[in-house]
Amino acid sequence: MKRQTFNKISKTIAIVAVVAIMVIFIGHNYINTIEKRQTVVQIPKDTKQTLFFYRDDCADCQSIFHQVYWQDKLTNKDVLFINMNQPANRKYIGKYRLTAVPTFINADNERYSGTSLDKIEKVVGEN
Repeated sequence: MKRQTFNKISKTIAIVAVVAIMVIFIGHNYINTIEKRQTVVQIPKDTKQTLFFYRDDCADCQSIFHQVYWQDKLTNKDVLFINMNQPANRKYIGKYRLTAVPTFINADNERYSGTSLDKIEKVVGEN
């Protein structure tokens, strides 16, 4: 009897583990798809959003993209993701004096370029 209970528990744990792995894999691929989008972005003149300038082929940008995306979705920080690999988005390089990616600029014109999640939260959290 104990062996049957152990087998049922083992099968249940295995099924839960496989489902969890599938969910993580699908979620990871979904975010990668979002990151690779090269849509043309129009930044409203008086936006209250935090602007997140990144490139989908930038290792530093890739290292923080998932965290920034999920933080934005879970806390409604209202981040505008701008992929600088889209040629039409490159007009923002001069307008916002961009010298590096990833760069975050909030509505108060506070900015941070880098990958420190604490510093990113300070700029994004100012909204």
